[in-house]
Amino acid sequence: MKNIDNMDINQLNNNHVNEDYNRLSKYERAKTKVESIKRFYNHTLVFLIINIILYFLRHKFVFILVNENALGNPEFLDWINWNVYGTTIVWGLILVVHGIIVFGNISWYMKKWEEREIQKYINSYND
Repeated sequence: MKNIDNMDINQLNNNHVNEDYNRLSKYERAKTKVESIKRFYNHTLVFLIINIILYFLRHKFVFILVNENALGNPEFLDWINWNVYGTTIVWGLILVVHGIIVFGNISWYMKKWEEREIQKYINSYND
């Protein structure tokens, strides 16, 4: 059994480096997680702002068209509604997926999928 006095200086330095690496690695992972959460919140804010603007512009645009009978085509008004609501629905679904990726723990699924794909290609190259 070695005591601290007889330990090799290199071994002490290696232990210190490993501890620093683990600490840095944890810090980098935490920093990456916080940045991804921040991007999600920014995405949510942009989603809300743009969709509120679209909603109010839709009403303004419909009001102008109805009052002035600019186009006289009621299907055009339906087209505007579908585009505004469709944008909100599709973008909302994308936002939900973004939230699941950021806050959900689907990394295990992605890792399993990645391992399966790698194994599949390795097997195909062996044939």
